[in-house]
This record gives sequence, C-alpha cells and structure tokens, in this order.
Amino acid sequence: MSNMMSSEAQRARFLSDAVLSATPARLLTMLYDRMVLDLDRAEKAQRAGDAAEANVQLLHAQDILAELMVTLDVEAWSGGPALQSLYTHLMGELVQANITHDADRTQQCRAVVEPLRAAWHEAAAELGGATRRTGELATVGAPQQTGGVLGVG
Repeated sequence: MSNMMSSEAQRARFLSDAVLSATPARLLTMLYDRMVLDLDRAEKAQRAGDAAEANVQLLHAQDILAELMVTLDVEAWSGGPALQSLYTHLMGELVQANITHDADRTQQCRAVVEPLRAAWHEAAAELGGATRRTGELATVGAPQQTGGVLGVG
C-alpha cells in the first residue's frame, strides 16, 4: 500500500511540476486536452446512466472553461471577443448538459472544443519554433498561466 501511495504522490508531484513549469502556450494546450478528456468521460458516463460521474467530469470541464474565460485578454487580438462569447455559450451548454443529463449536448460541446484545441496546439507548435529561433518568450493573446492546478494530466 505504501508503494501505491508513493507512486500516487510521485505522479501528483510530476503533474504539479509540469504545470508550474509550462509555458503559457503549453499550459493552454494542457487545459484544452483535459477539457476534451473531461467531456469525453462525461458523455460516456451520461450514456451509461452514471449521473454522478458525469457531474464530476462536467464540473471539471466548467472549472477549466471558467479559468480560460477569466484569463483571456480580449483586447490582445481581434478574435478575443468572439472567443469570449464562445466560451460564455459553451459554459451555458455545459451547465444545461449537466442539469438535463444530455449526452448529445455534451458531445456537441466537445465537437466545438476539439477544433479549438487543435488550433491552439498548432499555434503553440508555431510559437515554440519562433521561440527557439529568437530566444524570446512569445505570447499569442491566449489565456495566461495561472497558479491553479485543474487536474491537468
């Protein structure tokens, strides 16, 4: 049992270190990755009739979305206001999917998030190349790194 706890503690420390040392672009992609995972798990739980597990996953996705909303600098780029509006819409849909136990609605939310996730991964990869070439830390007007750990990993 102590080995298992030790392994869990090591994993938790690794995840914490990964989040705390991540660039803003990497942290953003980690959040999107986790949100997609949460939505996938929630949809599966809803389809299996496990409302409690779906609730846990949807609440975690909402936590991530709330963090993205409060850290988004809508003035930093022309797409900022539209992204904020989309985040607001998604939040409402996630709440309704949870209240009504609607797996189709959860799937529709994931279908909106997945292309955003792919776009941020692409932007982060391009940013990583630019950072290596210039040696400067670059930002893309995306949500900034925060101290909160949202279970990314």
